[in-house]
Amino acid sequence: MIRFLDLKKITQKNYEEIKEAVNRVVDSGQYILGNEVEKFERNFATYCGTDHCIGVASGLDALSLILRGYIEIGIIQEGDEVIVPANTFIATILAVSRNGLIPVLVEPDINTYNIRSDKIEASITSKTKALIIVHLYGQCAYNEQIQNICNHYNLKLIEDNAQSQGALYKGKKTGSLGDAAGISFYPGKNLGALGDAGAVTTNDRELAEVTRALANYGSKVKYFHEYVGLNSRLDEIQAAVLNVKLKYLDEDNQKRRMIANKYLKQITNPKIILPKLNDEQSHVWHLFVIRTDKREKLQRYLLQHGVETLIHYPVAPHKQIAYKNFFNMSLPVTEKIQDEVLSLPLSPVMTEENVNQVTLVINKY
Repeated sequence: MIRFLDLKKITQKNYEEIKEAVNRVVDSGQYILGNEVEKFERNFATYCGTDHCIGVASGLDALSLILRGYIEIGIIQEGDEVIVPANTFIATILAVSRNGLIPVLVEPDINTYNIRSDKIEASITSKTKALIIVHLYGQCAYNEQIQNICNHYNLKLIEDNAQSQGALYKGKKTGSLGDAAGISFYPGKNLGALGDAGAVTTNDRELAEVTRALANYGSKVKYFHEYVGLNSRLDEIQAAVLNVKLKYLDEDNQKRRMIANKYLKQITNPKIILPKLNDEQSHVWHLFVIRTDKREKLQRYLLQHGVETLIHYPVAPHKQIAYKNFFNMSLPVTEKIQDEVLSLPLSPVMTEENVNQVTLVINKY
């Protein structure tokens, strides 16, 4: 069986370094807000090209804290609107609604699956205060048109950078393109921890200070609380693991690109719609997502022939029960994607033999 994602094998690749890093934390006796977190925040900020990085508990918390930070600063108010891609994981939407803000959904480009730049402006109202772009599946969603729209309407541009750590736009890394970015280090991500973890990156000093305080019970000084905060802190063990894995992120991303390129060249079945990319460096292939109108049949066939696949994502946010009283709309492009996408195995520990076997099976379908 070719696993969709073998996390144990990925961890074993750097096992000795990870073991040493974890033991170092255990031996230190310092498990929360210590040297490993400070080191990772410096390292990741440098990697992304930002002035600030704040380690938090998850990617959802990272996005939520950015929006809450803007509310505390006075740039956004509860009841304001935030434009988000309709085609995304539900966390993007949850971050907006949990802050008392209104998510406004915009359809994606059917070729890239990212938000359509030319559809954004029509959704802007006097209540719109921010735009969240999602670099979905690992492909950078940022462009000059989006930046110009944000500049013209004075919108905060927030990146959901959960899936694209290391992707580039004209030499700049995702996480440094907007006003702030929320990052997930969920174990399956390109840069994954050994549990839940996340971060906020930004060049905005005030936002960084407020976000850091909000994530630490609303406190800048222990036992003195300026905000109604929460407990969302990156712990020392996860930071130590991330410090190890960050060193290999670019190398791992390049392996992902090599595998994706093989898929793109070798999969020739006319029943399969292959992903489109803007340019080589803008995509880090967190997922290799194909489309077919007989998805369930293809998935069963692949499993029968030893290839495990997943669906990202089978139900769009506006169709989720959680939002049944919030959204009442038809989004045909998003719904078409939701009905047709299938993610093939792709990871830096896949062998050339694995890739060849996947393509052989698909081409015989």
